[in-house]
Amino acid sequence: MKRNVLLVLFLWILSGCTLANVSLVHKTGPLEEKLLEGTGQSKILLVDLDGVITFKEEKGYLNLSTKPSKVAFFREALLKAAEDPDVAGLIVRINSPGGSVAASDTIYHEIMNFKQKRKIPVVAYITELCASGGYYVASASDRIISSPAAVTGSIGVIAMKINLEGLFSKIGVSGETFKSGPKKDFWSPFRPSTPEEKKMLQDLINRFYERFIAVVYANRQKLLTKAEVKSLADGRILAAGEALEKKLIDRVAYLDETIGMMKQELDINQARVITYAWPETYKSNIYSEMSRQGPQVINLISINAEDLALFSGVKFMYLWNP
Repeated sequence: MKRNVLLVLFLWILSGCTLANVSLVHKTGPLEEKLLEGTGQSKILLVDLDGVITFKEEKGYLNLSTKPSKVAFFREALLKAAEDPDVAGLIVRINSPGGSVAASDTIYHEIMNFKQKRKIPVVAYITELCASGGYYVASASDRIISSPAAVTGSIGVIAMKINLEGLFSKIGVSGETFKSGPKKDFWSPFRPSTPEEKKMLQDLINRFYERFIAVVYANRQKLLTKAEVKSLADGRILAAGEALEKKLIDRVAYLDETIGMMKQELDINQARVITYAWPETYKSNIYSEMSRQGPQVINLISINAEDLALFSGVKFMYLWNP
């Protein structure tokens, strides 16, 4: 009898007549405020910049969901913060190797706009890695503070190309390209670049590099001359202590200490530390995982392979990609 009841229950479940429907697809809605710690009316907002910086929508765990890009997230978060008079300070928490030139520059622009709207302290806090485009974004802040074990720097621009011509010739594969002008395929992986084409690319890289230098100097000119910024902008990365010595950052401290310093700067004893997150995410404290869902790993050797696909065309990157 018991076996028959179990069999009927099993068949009922297989037929779809279950008591509850469980959706595996995460539904993205407007950002929600999450309290991390503290009390009081004033709020200190933590906004996360985690992973490679792109305009591309982000896929959730097992590709079952998508979330807006980091650029879209920052715009939504900063617009939300600008409308909240209780937000008294902003900490941009960064753990990023950088990303595309345009995406990094756009987030920098959004932070600068926010500072114009709200005259409140804005601090960049480095948790583990703040390289290249990550440092570009950090330059928009009033101060850059790093955890003791973090690395930063890698000021510069990179564009990568793989020349497959030799390999294809060995395996008997050839390609044909039909183009409207001689330079239309000048970054093709199927042939070597001409000296003129190499110069064209280098000229573009130099322009983006000079913009990077100008952004860093504009925000650190009280501490560094332009020549000193250039001397540090050779792609090197620095540990927190050395970055402090070279004046690329302003202080070495832990995140809780940084929050304490902001309270002192604001002359408040109590403040709610909050963050913004997509619906259905859980944030328990200031060290909660950043904005990702499911198990994620930052891989500095193979970063976002889909974005850096061999045949996706040239990409100019503010990126540390050893």
